[in-house]
Parts: sequence; C-alpha cells; structure tokens
Amino acid sequence: MPFQPIAATFSHRAVAALAVAGALGIASAIAANNSVTGEKKTNEFQTVAPYAILIDGGTGATMFEKGADTPVPPSSLAKLMTAELVFKALTEGKIKLEDEFLVSEDAWRRGGGPSRTSSMFAELNSRVKVKDLISAVIIQSANDACIVLAQGIAGNETAWAIRMNARAKELGMTNSSFANSTGLPDKNMKVSVRDLSKLALHIIRTYPQYYSIYGEKEFTWNNIRQFNRNPLLNLGIGADGMKTGFTGDGGYGLVGSAVQNGWRLIVVVNGLKGEKERADEGKRLLEWGFKAFESRLLFAEGQFIGDAKVFGGASGSVPLVSKGAVNIMVQRNVSERVIARVVYTGPVPAPIEQGQTIAKLRISRGDNVVLETPLQAAESVGTGSMTSRAVDAVSEFFVNIIRTSTSKL
Repeated sequence: MPFQPIAATFSHRAVAALAVAGALGIASAIAANNSVTGEKKTNEFQTVAPYAILIDGGTGATMFEKGADTPVPPSSLAKLMTAELVFKALTEGKIKLEDEFLVSEDAWRRGGGPSRTSSMFAELNSRVKVKDLISAVIIQSANDACIVLAQGIAGNETAWAIRMNARAKELGMTNSSFANSTGLPDKNMKVSVRDLSKLALHIIRTYPQYYSIYGEKEFTWNNIRQFNRNPLLNLGIGADGMKTGFTGDGGYGLVGSAVQNGWRLIVVVNGLKGEKERADEGKRLLEWGFKAFESRLLFAEGQFIGDAKVFGGASGSVPLVSKGAVNIMVQRNVSERVIARVVYTGPVPAPIEQGQTIAKLRISRGDNVVLETPLQAAESVGTGSMTSRAVDAVSEFFVNIIRTSTSKL
C-alpha cells in the first residue's frame, strides 16, 4: 500500500529538554515525557480589559494574554488591515504614492463630513494622492480615506473586504472576519486581539518605510488640522504606534507599540469602557512588560534541538536545528512551567535536503503557546536501499494499524 504521512506530535529528546531547563533556570526537567517543566510561581498581571495581549516585538512570543482568541468588533483597529493591503500594493509596484484616487459620493457620504464619523474631510469629486490618503487613515483614522483607497484599488468596498479576508488568512489570522475597509459597525466584522497583534508585528517588520507614519503627531487636510488619536505617543514610554478604535458595540480598543533600550513590545486591548481606561491599560501592560520580563536564550543558532523520524531514508532520523537563535521572554526572578515540543507530520519521506523545513518548535506556558518557530534539517538524508525502504514500509503499515486501533478504543 502507498505510504500516507500521518500527523503526529513528538517531544524532542531529553538532551534538548535539559538545555531549555538550564537556559530558563527552571526547577526541573521531566525527561520521562521529554518536556520541560517547573513549578509556576508568578503574580499574574491583572487588567480590566476583557481582551488583551502583550507580545515581544522581536520574536512574536506571547508575554500576557486574556481572551486573546475571542473574535470581537475591531472598530477602527480594522484600518490596520486596510493599511497593510495598501502597503503591499505599493511594495509590489501596483500603485504609487503620487497616484490620485477619486472621492466618490459614496465615500463622501459614508466616511466624509456628512457621516459625522472620523474623517479627513476630503471634498466630493476631488482627487487625493495615495500618500495623503495613507496619512489620513493612520493619523486621523479617516473613514472617507479608507473607502477612497478601497474603491481606487479594488473597484468597490465589497471586493476590498474579500482581499482583506484573503490576506488575513495568509497572515495566519485565524479568528478574523472583515466586512469593510473602515471598521464601521457590521455584524460580520470580528477580529481577535491575537490576530491584531500578528498583523501589527507583520506591518512593523515588513514595511518599516511606512511604519514611521504611525508615530506622526498630526496631519492637516482641507485646512483642518487633526492630531493623532493614539494616547500612548505622548506618555514618554517610547511609543511610536499604532491605532485606536471605538464603536458602541465593541467598546474602546488600542493597538500600541513601544521601544525601550532597543526592545520592542506590542500591546492590544479591546472592549474597554472609555478613552482613559484604554490609555491606562495599554500603558500599564507595556510598562509591566518592560519591567518584568527579560530575554533568555533557549537554543543557540545551529544547536541541536531534536530529530524527526524519516521514511525510506539512508538514515532513520534527521537532526533538527533552528535557522537562528531561539529566545523566549521570561519573568525576572520567577519560575515558570514551560513545555517545549517538536511538532511535525511524519515520518518524513526521503530524500531530505539540508536546510529543508521539517517541523516546528512549539514553546508553551501551561495551556498557552507563547512561541512557535520553524525547524530545518541539519543535514541531508538520501534515499535508502530497496531493503531499508521495504522495512520502513512494513513498519509503517503496522504502526498505522496500531494507531487506527488505538483511536477506536
């Protein structure tokens, strides 16, 4: 019968587990199940925000979360996805900063002055440059600018929403559904704070030439001067982005980012009751993160982390390494329960090339995955002899029978 890969999760060998334990200063490593554990003794941060997450801007590792995967109305935080699509189009050369788009009657009525929502107050039937529309979206949270961009690039806002959802899927935003370019109330518009943190990190990493706009304090259009709505920018905590939002059904939300001593953190809070509460909780989370955490090395670049079983190869397994160093954020002077696992679909069919992505290293605190990074083959594995491949096929056949029988118990 033909070989069929089976999804499986394998913890890495005890030597790797002990390396993690030593790096973190964790109380003990349980080699019996090849995981890293230690007694958790921590005073968990408390926030009144019903939905919150704090991540490390370097690794993407989660430092704190609360209701992070619950889809909720994003309000103007959805404009981050509109901005991402515009940045992508610019980077790919599909549009230019000097291109001009028409302010349609629809954009003017639903997002401009007549809408009584946040607006750049672009004049009906005028043409506005892409660079000015971007500044209006980011600094003024202008709904008319969002609609003009959506119509100018995609033809209409429905087509734009389809692009938003497709892009969210590409970026791994698994709890997101977009219905318009603005974040104005819509029953089909829901985004989790974890997804927003992923989006924010992606924008910061991928579009540094445009990210600086998020830190600009004001923008004037049509002789109307408006100030950036992000309260964190004026609090002296190193904040340089990103977005605020509010709707009646979603409450007050914030995506913020700050840098201290070269270290970036990203915070997302949503569902709060007022502007002050939103600013206070965003600031508290960032300040706590900078004060309470430090980076620890788990594995150096090129260090053996684990191995994966190989099917039909000259070797029965392949060693795994990370492309770069693997670090995790840990609380200072606190012992935490941490589990490190190598996860892959296997056994992996030969031949395997050195550097080929084989698996993921998944680091968890309790039930929460805080870091996931790809693992590559440390060496090539050629195709085995006819005899060895036959032995592997027979072995896999019986393993499949055992797995199937076990699943039926």
